[in-house]
Amino acid sequence: MGATKLAQTGPLTLRRRRLILAICCLSLLIVGLDSTIVNVALPSIQRSLHASVSGLQWTIDAYTLVLASLLMLSGSTADRFGRRRVFQLGLLLFTVGSLLCSVAPGLEWLVVFRIVQAVGGSMLNPVALSIITNTITDRRERARALGIWGAVFGLSLALGPVLGGVLVSTIGWRSIFWINVPVGIAAIILTQCFVPESRAPQARRFDPAGQALIIVMLATLTYALIEGPHRGWGSALIVSLFAVTAAAAAALVVVESRREQPLLDVRFFRSAPFSGASVIAVAAFAAFGGFLFLNSLYLQDVRGFTALHAGLLTLPMAGMIALFAPVSGRLVASWGPRTPLILAGPAIAVGALLLVRLGPHTSVGYLVLSYVIFGIGLGFVNAPISNTAVSGMPIEQAGVAASVASTSRQVGATLGVAITGALVAGGTGAGFTVASHAAWAVIAGCGVAIGFLGFVSTGRWAAGTAERVRLSSPSWNPSSPASAELPAELGDRVIVRRGVPDQSGREGEDPLCDAQGQREAAAAGAEVGFLQPHRVVGLEPDIDQLGIRQHPPAVAFSG
Repeated sequence: MGATKLAQTGPLTLRRRRLILAICCLSLLIVGLDSTIVNVALPSIQRSLHASVSGLQWTIDAYTLVLASLLMLSGSTADRFGRRRVFQLGLLLFTVGSLLCSVAPGLEWLVVFRIVQAVGGSMLNPVALSIITNTITDRRERARALGIWGAVFGLSLALGPVLGGVLVSTIGWRSIFWINVPVGIAAIILTQCFVPESRAPQARRFDPAGQALIIVMLATLTYALIEGPHRGWGSALIVSLFAVTAAAAAALVVVESRREQPLLDVRFFRSAPFSGASVIAVAAFAAFGGFLFLNSLYLQDVRGFTALHAGLLTLPMAGMIALFAPVSGRLVASWGPRTPLILAGPAIAVGALLLVRLGPHTSVGYLVLSYVIFGIGLGFVNAPISNTAVSGMPIEQAGVAASVASTSRQVGATLGVAITGALVAGGTGAGFTVASHAAWAVIAGCGVAIGFLGFVSTGRWAAGTAERVRLSSPSWNPSSPASAELPAELGDRVIVRRGVPDQSGREGEDPLCDAQGQREAAAAGAEVGFLQPHRVVGLEPDIDQLGIRQHPPAVAFSG
């Protein structure tokens, strides 16, 4: 893999690199805020635009659906046409989309403008992370930068409900979109002034057929789930949509199996860790998306709390995510992904099961207890998803594998809102509370699935399937050193930790690590000069990177 082409407009001094990091973090901040702030505003949007539950579902799912469909495409587009250019285009579309959302005259227009937002959002975080990894080349400095990146995500998650509650309660729901406009404009200008242009020397080829099939598959499935309660599950339209979903999925497998550079390499799914991580990501973020959707409607519509009060009640969950994310990172780095996944699944399940008996007068203390337990589960789950996804994969494909895990998260969020919304459709007041019991049971089921898959996909048998996929990869090179650079095509990050625990829990030595790898390990501050290319702490820009600061011996590679 050749070096990234970097067109600089000036020297990359320490001050300028820090400014570039701050600019990229601005995009993460507004996208992170948007993911939670809109949920707090849903009841206000419902009253203002006379929206049904399905209309509120589309307000959320139109965004996450488009985001899931375009995440992988955005990374390769930035590599081909320039990361700064695509990043600025994403900022422009997200800013314009936010402004249009704030003046939407009706629900249909709001959904359309949310789609514009999502197209821009798909170009922000993956490309911003790629900019960071290609401008901050010192491994220690890059690890610190990614720790800041993760902290900003946690901050946006915690601020979203409270800031949204303040804005909705004092100004109105339209104001939640206004805050993106000045931040977006400032980021566009600063990017032009300080961020150097860069692109990959050999960008991945476009895959229009694969991209179209993914969009059709996700769009028809989401539409059928949201509209099914109103049009009838047995109606010709809904049955046809499910049939199209199945046909698109089958066609995707056939088409992608025959491409030299597929958008989605279906061979990866022969790896039990990769398949398990993908399903875990869907289940975890379906639970999260469903929780935010149901909880906002319950607290404001059923209990009569203000948006601000509802946001404050959600803070304990966000706090637990921020608190236990680095704990999860340490567990993954020391013992692998199995332990945090086995802890995450039951916590999510218990938190949701407590809400199955939810009533119109459930005590606030009981609610906070369930939110805390649920948040602990979410805090544990994110870091091991990326670890499991890339476990045993060819190191050259780690970034692609991680991007699929990222897409799975967005697919999960989309399905979570669609399914839980379908279960409570038509319920109001006490009727909504009763209808939500089935939805909370589904979310609890997601927790059970996470725990089960976390155990199955991280054992000896699963490792064997991943090894077979790795050895069958055309790009696998048994003589490659463990310290090889990973491709930066999708803007993901890989943190490779020294040593790897064997079945007894002892750290082993990687026989593929040569003298050069040992020198690089020593230069990065590692205590032991042995690296393991398949022992990955995390690739996601959000919660995974919080663990970096807890592990200074780790060696960072761009990917």
